[in-house]
Amino acid sequence: MDVVADGNRLIHFTYEGIFEEILDQLGEMPLPAYITHKLQDRNRYQTVYAKNDGSAAAPTAGLHFTRELMAEVEAMGVKIAHVTLHVGLGTFRPVKVDDVESHHMHSEFYMVEEDQAALINETKRQGGRVISVGTTSCRTLESATGDDGILKAGSGWTEIFIYPGYKFKMIDGLITNFHLPESTLMMLVSALAGKEKIMKAYEEAVRERYRFFSFGDAMLIL
Repeated sequence: MDVVADGNRLIHFTYEGIFEEILDQLGEMPLPAYITHKLQDRNRYQTVYAKNDGSAAAPTAGLHFTRELMAEVEAMGVKIAHVTLHVGLGTFRPVKVDDVESHHMHSEFYMVEEDQAALINETKRQGGRVISVGTTSCRTLESATGDDGILKAGSGWTEIFIYPGYKFKMIDGLITNFHLPESTLMMLVSALAGKEKIMKAYEEAVRERYRFFSFGDAMLIL
């Protein structure tokens, strides 16, 4: 085992068989530190529309959606598009520097399929709004959108760090949970709604005893 940048560990595995199947048999689902008990049903920490293996965590804003709710949303005329971001350390690592521009985001892998990019671009062209479910989806869309405002299909690695002052190129709104303080996620929502409004929203959430983090309440930012 080697210790690499930022205190991470590089581990070499020796095994026989299919690595992903062995991990599934022997490993446990990684959960945030504030979830202190093992989930009896690991599907509770998974979205109903999950498709590709690889993420270190579920996009928790998506945990609010059931198949029935998604069907209701579509029946209202909303078009649902899917993108992929394999969440890694970058999402969870707290900001420990005074100058936010010095904070290093870890690379995370994303994928945008051709038909989904076409659907999103057509929605924008027709004057519709793109509402991202979760900060992970937001980071994917902003990473894959060019300065011309066009979402490009493809895959790649992103280290995008969104904080106040950032000019959003694709999303018009965001559904997200209430996040940990001193996190990059707090900075992202502050970039979209404004720090003052976010602080007021969090003050109300604390006062009204909203639930925070993965299994908590959601907010809609428009």
